[in-house]
Amino acid sequence: MKHSILVLALLAVFTSPNLFAQNTSPNFANKGRDWFISKTTGSGQMGTKERPAKDLGNIIHHLKPNDRIHIAEGVYMSKGKNGSDEITVPVQIYGGYNTDFSYRDPWDAHKTIFTGTNDYMKSTLPRIYIHTDKSRESNGHKSTGSAIVVDGIIIDNGPRNRYHKDENLAIRRTAHPPTNKNPSPESGGIVVVGSKYTNISVVNCVVMNTAPTQGVISVQVFEGGKGLIQNNFCINNTGYGIHARTGYMGTDESKLPVFDIKYNTVLFTWKHDAVASYGGDALALEQNLIATVERNTLAYGHMGGLYSKGAKLKLINNIFAGNSKYDYKEINDKMAIADVVDEAMYLDPMSDGNKGMLIKIPVGERWAALYADRKEMSREQVDAAVTVPNTGANQLRSIFGLNVQGTGVSADAEIFLPLITIEEALPAGKYPWESAGCTIPKQKS
Repeated sequence: MKHSILVLALLAVFTSPNLFAQNTSPNFANKGRDWFISKTTGSGQMGTKERPAKDLGNIIHHLKPNDRIHIAEGVYMSKGKNGSDEITVPVQIYGGYNTDFSYRDPWDAHKTIFTGTNDYMKSTLPRIYIHTDKSRESNGHKSTGSAIVVDGIIIDNGPRNRYHKDENLAIRRTAHPPTNKNPSPESGGIVVVGSKYTNISVVNCVVMNTAPTQGVISVQVFEGGKGLIQNNFCINNTGYGIHARTGYMGTDESKLPVFDIKYNTVLFTWKHDAVASYGGDALALEQNLIATVERNTLAYGHMGGLYSKGAKLKLINNIFAGNSKYDYKEINDKMAIADVVDEAMYLDPMSDGNKGMLIKIPVGERWAALYADRKEMSREQVDAAVTVPNTGANQLRSIFGLNVQGTGVSADAEIFLPLITIEEALPAGKYPWESAGCTIPKQKS
């Protein structure tokens, strides 16, 4: 298969993503323990392979720095169906196991799905929220220098959202007490905030149907730390698909957080709401960090492909497709990908191989027709795209392989972030375009 070399390279990272995140800090003297979670066979809080717990939320209060958590296939809603798992110590989470924890296949045979419900007063925090910067453990310097890993988890926030008239066509951001409905959570799917010299890896994850203001996958690295964001698939979310953030505000460049962002696919990132002027970027990077962005597919952002707020950035062999207003935005300057190497101020001179192109996206036909036929509030702005334009229903239908004739479905107020199912979404994340983007990970345990 022509993608075999790429797949082998990705498998090397899939096998040992924590190698990137390891640090030589004395904190690693605390080796941590292994926890096991299984929806189908779990019970109690022992969390061993022989007696796994039933949900991550049930054992969070037991977790210590450097613990490793192995989660079998199944649908998980957190403790009491709360819909969010908040962890304040550095841990490593690995999903996608079969029920005896002998094999991993997280995007196919053994999906580990994190979701929730929209019951009134349930949590609206990120679905996985790991933050060690202000925790009691962190203040005692127990978190400094550790590794945080999230690997092989599928986040589907669809069941946590509130949809207009329960039709799954348009989210609502306010609660509705008469029907005991929460607002759609205005938070990301995977949000990780580290501590000093803490390395963070988010790899082989899928995030869909989330409605944050900022990052769908959000990673904040502090002084001396590194971030690896690799082989993830973000589809049908608001805000920023991937958000690289910094926790370092000093002037010493040797202490700047360093990010490696590669082989990710980010598709259909929506604005915050139908008339918003923010959100809608596939990838956003803050200033005061260093990033290499390589072989990603950043496509169909309602605003753009990549928004850099002044990061020191190297951009290599990425694909940009159908972004509505720009491919690349640097602070306030918007540009097409063809102009980036000439016009960008903060781009490494070795940046090369990036291009705009039309790509075919194999999502489910039901959702594709909804997306392609919707009428935006300002279609003329969409028609003014800078490279491969997102020009109206017929061209959109063509990228999905639909017949090029659409009737339209009113406005974004009625069709906005329509729910996409896992079965409809995953085919678009299993193979890259010209070696740019994610691919299906597999690994024997």
